[in-house]
Amino acid sequence: MATLPNPLPGLATDPSGRSLGLRLPPGRLVDVTDDGPWHEPLLWHAEKPSAPGTWKALGVPAARAGLLPVLVDLAGCRDGLADWELLPGEVSYPGDHEVEDVLAEYWEEETDGHVDEEIEPFGADWPGLAPAGVQTADPETRAAQVADAVNRDPSTWAEWIEEPHLALVPARRSADIPAAIGWTGPLEYEGDVARICAVLRSWEDRFGVRVVALGPDTLVVSVAAPPTGLDDAEILAAEHYALCPDAVTQSGPGGLRTYAKELVGATSWSFWWD
Repeated sequence: MATLPNPLPGLATDPSGRSLGLRLPPGRLVDVTDDGPWHEPLLWHAEKPSAPGTWKALGVPAARAGLLPVLVDLAGCRDGLADWELLPGEVSYPGDHEVEDVLAEYWEEETDGHVDEEIEPFGADWPGLAPAGVQTADPETRAAQVADAVNRDPSTWAEWIEEPHLALVPARRSADIPAAIGWTGPLEYEGDVARICAVLRSWEDRFGVRVVALGPDTLVVSVAAPPTGLDDAEILAAEHYALCPDAVTQSGPGGLRTYAKELVGATSWSFWWD
């Protein structure tokens, strides 16, 4: 696959990023993986927690330099993101995977041919992909709004992101950020995060999704084109269940039908893999 030039090595001698048109605060380049040092930096992250406005002030100009913003949760990390398990060498290319094949496989594995109240009104057969939502905001603007919400009061997001720091990742599109850094958040569920990214790519196209925040095993995305009707939301809820069953089953009583109601008009979605 064709890869973009990685601007991050230049930050080793130009930590402010001025040569890239940036004014970065003190930060760290991360090239440490569970397999040893990577051949080039995987990402940069700020030393201090981010604040409202950080995403727009730094992330937007960074995107013009080929670096996409994402918030990373460094709560409890003594050595920054070096404490995370990153395995970029184990990741395939997201574009090599068909989203419907990926989700249908997950659905089959989770339902195991059995009908359960949790997945009503659907049965063991994969219901297919939900239709695209209706755009209610520019995707980049919505991403900045969700990032500001996380930054403004992390305590309300404590289940997802406790201590957000802005990170910059060399990636072609937001959906590819987890694969670009070798994120292992869903490792117990999926060993190749590129398959998760294939789903995120499809959600980018259909729902204006952007990856806003990552924790060691959590993912928060912004949504610029959410479903507006319950029927479409129920099909989308089936996609969420296939990708991350806990997001549906642990959200409260009522299973998929109740969860779908929360997706109508929602501006962000959150997932976690225990």
